[in-house]
Amino acid sequence: MSFHTFLETHTLIIPFVSLIVAIVIKWLVHALKGRFSVARMFGSGGMPSAHSTFVIALATAMGLKYGAWSDEFMICLVFSIIIIYDAMNVRYQAGLHAKVLNRLTPDDGQTLNESMGHTPLEALIGGIIGFLTAVVLLGL
Repeated sequence: MSFHTFLETHTLIIPFVSLIVAIVIKWLVHALKGRFSVARMFGSGGMPSAHSTFVIALATAMGLKYGAWSDEFMICLVFSIIIIYDAMNVRYQAGLHAKVLNRLTPDDGQTLNESMGHTPLEALIGGIIGFLTAVVLLGL
């Protein structure tokens, strides 16, 4: 069995590989800014969006495997849109609220997570990484 055939029959591996790529890139971004921490590397928020990377890699893999008009691709695409919308809007706004609340409350060692969502650029870069990872792995 070739590597390409293996990936076609085990398509769920592709978004996980893409997720690892996004985590490594997130590590590099934080390391270059001098803000490296394991919590930031695996936590939500930041550049790139690992959520976007994962769901776009899955949708792309399904589209390449079953076709752009298949039910499998359409289901993945719809869930991808919902997840990315949530990351850019709901969770991003919750992070902004946490930032304000952290400023308003006394510093007692308990701070809210301010990096919960993503900017549109972070989601876009994550989506590009997911798309390219799926295309490269299924194109081998």
